Amino acid sequence: MAKQVISTPVIRRLPRYYRFLGELEREHIERISSRELAMRMGLSASQIRQDFNCFGGFGQQGYGYHVKELREIIGNILGVHCKTGVILIGAGNLGKAIASHVDFRKRGCELIGVFDNNPLIQGTSTADLPIMPMESLDNFCKQHHPQVAVLCIPKDAAQQLAEQLISLGINGFWNFSHFDLRITNPDVIVENVHLGDSLLTLAYCMHRHENE
Repeated sequence: MAKQVISTPVIRRLPRYYRFLGELEREHIERISSRELAMRMGLSASQIRQDFNCFGGFGQQGYGYHVKELREIIGNILGVHCKTGVILIGAGNLGKAIASHVDFRKRGCELIGVFDNNPLIQGTSTADLPIMPMESLDNFCKQHHPQVAVLCIPKDAAQQLAEQLISLGINGFWNFSHFDLRITNPDVIVENVHLGDSLLTLAYCMHRHENE
């Protein structure tokens, strides 16, 4: 049987489901219907059912969804119980903010190393990890085998560094370099993050709303 291909929009909604279900748990809500969940999330009930059917469907007709159980299932799909080793490269303001404020462990990852080429901050720490020089990157990767790299570096350095990291076993990138990585290896996953794009989208919607 051919493996079902899950569309990118469905995949991108899974973290939202996981987050909203967590909020329901904190409110001590044990059961919820697709209609009620849709109202909370600004989706349609049919969209939610279609999304969940991509993974086999989780609810019972007339009963709805058991909140804790559904969150655990989606968490397993997302891999939140894994401990994927992550390194962060570029410990400037953005890098330090990500290291300190993103809860990697709740998202299936563990930040195990931070690197920067600035000698003024090497040896200091962020998120209880020492900031190491780039010269130690190769040996660190060979010893600890991280799988994901967070890139908070200038865009002109991103592509070359990504290729170096792939040769060291990195197969996932969370890329904040303002440069869309061009990776031909089908086994390497790239999530390019452009915060400015999100702000421009907001600006467009505001401008359009004012004109209407």
